[in-house]
Amino acid sequence: MLVGGGPFEPAGGDRLQVLDPATAEPFEEVPAATPADVDAAVTAAGDAFEGWWATPAARRGELLGQAADHAREQAGELAASLTREQGKPLREARLEVERCLETLEHYAGLAKNLRGGYVPNLDDGTYGVVLRRPIGVVGAIVPWNFPTTLLANKLGPALVAGNTVVAKPAETTPLTTLRLAGLLHEGGLPAGTFNVVTGTGPVAGDALVRHPRVRKVAFTGSTPVGRRTMAAAAEHLKRVTLELGGSDPMIICDDADLDRAVSAASVGRFFNCGQACLATKRLFVFDTVADQVVERLVGKAAKLRVGPGTGERVLMGPMHSARQRALIEDQVADAVDRGATVLCGAARPQVEGYERGFFYSPTLLLEPPADARVAVEETFGPILPIWRVGGLEEAIERANDSPYGLGSAIWTRDLHRANLAAERLEAGYTWVNSINKVYDELPFGGLKQSGYGKEHGIEALDYYQETKSVVVRH
Repeated sequence: MLVGGGPFEPAGGDRLQVLDPATAEPFEEVPAATPADVDAAVTAAGDAFEGWWATPAARRGELLGQAADHAREQAGELAASLTREQGKPLREARLEVERCLETLEHYAGLAKNLRGGYVPNLDDGTYGVVLRRPIGVVGAIVPWNFPTTLLANKLGPALVAGNTVVAKPAETTPLTTLRLAGLLHEGGLPAGTFNVVTGTGPVAGDALVRHPRVRKVAFTGSTPVGRRTMAAAAEHLKRVTLELGGSDPMIICDDADLDRAVSAASVGRFFNCGQACLATKRLFVFDTVADQVVERLVGKAAKLRVGPGTGERVLMGPMHSARQRALIEDQVADAVDRGATVLCGAARPQVEGYERGFFYSPTLLLEPPADARVAVEETFGPILPIWRVGGLEEAIERANDSPYGLGSAIWTRDLHRANLAAERLEAGYTWVNSINKVYDELPFGGLKQSGYGKEHGIEALDYYQETKSVVVRH
């Protein structure tokens, strides 16, 4: 682990094995943090807080930017580590690492924009001042699907606002986070401002959320775990941001550019083997173009070369774990048993030399029942259910028929249709004729059971600061 700017090895305790998803073989191990280990990390962050807060905001941004620049020098090493422990192809791992560093640099650049407010003439000879101050120690809990970018979404605004951070990566993907933390400290990030504990959610994660000196919890993960996290944080009335599950709909209208729409649906579903909260998870296609869309999607899926992330020309790596693959297989079996048509996939591919890996074929399902598991649950893998719809009203109604509200998309050349969808789709993000990409410049966060609070955008800084009003009378 990394605590107080350097390696931290607990005196005892269990170890966690890290597996290669392409082979199912362990290749490294890390400590399983105990509550005492978490306390040591929180104490280090607490000790560093006053000095970091006293550092001018512009200087905090400068230090974070310099640290990110230093980490970029080892971007290739970070990407290779990410592929090994997470499973994604090297090309995707390089994109993720670059995206992580860009986010850190984005918030480093926003450091000079931190400011409060002034309200004149509250009463005769009286004015008001609005102060913005950091919260304190932030606990950041990050999942396994995008270990570095989802960390940066929390680390960047937290540090720039003057907080210190204790991060707990997923127990299956701790290595790249540890290396990144080491590089950031080598690049000038002060000791104790960013600490990493490795361990399980029920032990290390729970201890971090419940620790009385942790004033804010930033969590990304499933909705059920998000509920438990929120409940545990409520014990001390902590501030929280929750980026949770999604079942993102895409609507393809009859006037859409079908080639681009189909390409976006394929990338949106199968990037990172479909293991993304913002993946396209439900596709609604106008009747008049449904046959064309289905034919082109099947063609796209057939061209996706599945294999180990290190393989040449591999476009889709293994799923991250045996448990995750088993869940996807159960969801597909439920849909098929209840009448869905399998257009392609729905099976484990034979990958020569990697038979033990957690591979699953790109899968397209046509017309599963509206109450099938693939329709009502989050599907975290390479499966895409497709439904025909008679028009936009039906598409929006069915798209909103979900407990989730994270992302959404529509493909149309009609400005009225685009505006209607943007206004009525119950989601925190809507892409119009655009691939599913999140921008640092725009706030991101879900509606309904997809989360609470915002990441990205200058708005994210609000969730890492307290607001205090001061009244001054002459």
